[in-house]
Amino acid sequence: SILNKINSPADLKGLSEIERKQLADDMRAMIIDTVSHTGGHLASNLGAVELTIALHTVFDSPRDKFVWDVSHQCYAHKLLTGRHEQFSTLRQGGGISGFTKREESKHDPIGAGHASTSISAALGLAKARDLRGGSERVIAVIGDGALTGGLALEGMNNAEHLKTDIMVILNDNTMSISENVGAMSLHLSKLRMAPLYKRMETRTKEALEKIPMGKMMNWTVEGLSHGVTRLLGGSRTGVIFEELGFTYLGPIDGHNTELMIDLLEHAKDLKGPLLIHVLTQKGKGYEFAENNARGFHGISGFDVSDGNIERAGGNTSYTRAFSEALVELAAQDDRVVAITAAMPDGTGLAKFAETYPDRFFDVGIAEEHAVTFAAGLAAGGLKPVVALYSTFLQRAYDQIVHDVCLQNLPVVFAIDRAGIVGEDGPTHHGVFDISYLRHIPGLVIAAPKDTCELRDLLATALRHDGPMAIRYPRGGGPIPHEPGEFHIFAIGKGERLTEGKDAAIIALGSTVYPSVEAANILAAQGISVEVINARFAKPLDEQLILGVLNRKIPCVIAEDNTIAGGFGSAILELASRKGLSTENIKIIGVPDAFVEHDTPEALREKLGLTAEGIAAALMSGAKRRVYPER
Repeated sequence: SILNKINSPADLKGLSEIERKQLADDMRAMIIDTVSHTGGHLASNLGAVELTIALHTVFDSPRDKFVWDVSHQCYAHKLLTGRHEQFSTLRQGGGISGFTKREESKHDPIGAGHASTSISAALGLAKARDLRGGSERVIAVIGDGALTGGLALEGMNNAEHLKTDIMVILNDNTMSISENVGAMSLHLSKLRMAPLYKRMETRTKEALEKIPMGKMMNWTVEGLSHGVTRLLGGSRTGVIFEELGFTYLGPIDGHNTELMIDLLEHAKDLKGPLLIHVLTQKGKGYEFAENNARGFHGISGFDVSDGNIERAGGNTSYTRAFSEALVELAAQDDRVVAITAAMPDGTGLAKFAETYPDRFFDVGIAEEHAVTFAAGLAAGGLKPVVALYSTFLQRAYDQIVHDVCLQNLPVVFAIDRAGIVGEDGPTHHGVFDISYLRHIPGLVIAAPKDTCELRDLLATALRHDGPMAIRYPRGGGPIPHEPGEFHIFAIGKGERLTEGKDAAIIALGSTVYPSVEAANILAAQGISVEVINARFAKPLDEQLILGVLNRKIPCVIAEDNTIAGGFGSAILELASRKGLSTENIKIIGVPDAFVEHDTPEALREKLGLTAEGIAAALMSGAKRRVYPER
């Protein structure tokens, strides 16, 4: 295997063209085999193999800096930078991350798990180089999907102003997770149909003829001002990028390693901002991923032989329950509309989009726009539901405050993947949303204990005359009964699930059922425990909660959010306002640290968010033991 001989990018320098082709095959085989067991991002990584080989052949990492946007296409980069022996530990507890990570390697100058950050970060690295008097090259690799995010355009706009040397590789595979939308996507589509000029016209033409559209291209040479491409008839391609101050080269076949090496060698010394447009195919080299790039974007695992993707076990997922409930509620009220940011599949809105295409809006990777757009829809008399992952909603914090809550607009935030997410690690855990939402005036925050309660909370939110957020976890949830008629909850009202005189557990969302199990564990030891399903993090059911606090019995508050400013903090604030002692209260949640990647089950066990952990905390956490002798 050629890959076994590659211990650093320096080992690429002497390879022949044949060896580079073999290396690409070796890397694909390892990526496919590993991800089939560990899960991860497959299609995007298979599409970036040749591009990564070319970049590391021409440039000298870690001296030269690579900034990978989202970095869910960095597996080939990891294999070439001394991590191929660890690659089997990908996304496993104690193993290497599925994203770039500064702590993991000197070849990862910037970590990222969210989209559209690369150009801004690379520009910062480039300007730091200038001020230090350095000479290293800085290369940002961004996908066409990430280019729909406003931050990417902000970075490009500033690059034109600073006029420093920076290279942007636009890895264009025509989609992000799902198909791209918007004006930038349309512009890139036009560019893909444009003729390509390079110093070696014949070689480029042969390369492009290997991809379907290549045979349809016409050729002419109008001039080579730094290799800038021009359309027939004189109008220029790449005009958006050129107007932003970038020299534009491309598009070129991103699976032709030799062509890319040639182009990069000629282009690396060009001055100022440079953008190279590379065409790749998601899932390249694995038939099942080529034919189902959306399905093989992020997966738990699969059978290599037949491409059968593993599905999460357990009961109906919260995402599916949300999806089905929203479609039902939309049938009852034609004012209901749905919005997502490039994730119709992940958020469960694909079914809504199919059923009500005119009432569904995918705005691209633009969470800020999604929220403000929803504010406008609400002000126009509609009932918008914004479905985003918790970790991505962070990007729209100002819009939630300024555009929705300040104006008390009835926007529903369906916050998927709240709490511990698992193997994607700290960039994806949804453990901050209660804290960054709870202090916003007028915003109701709820968390269902199971999928049936999620349905009812969604119906409640659509009836509520103001903003409301519903947070729910990844994966399957309990189904206490078959879905039926929707029940409308009173805002801020929880429920007592078990009676108990010795101690109490106040739980929210995904911690409710483990808390009931914890009470059963303690009951077997003769300890009677009351369990409260708070249901709402804001407003609190003060009457229900004070009924516990006034009794001064040991009390555990369980939440899958960071403890700092979270649900437990809200209860401590309530106790403080009422002049009550908090010495018998213990909060279990996420500590003041970023949670690393591992299975959700292993992480919950480490955090004490299991039935056994909650029971143990109740036994040991209170300062004053008031259990009667048995």
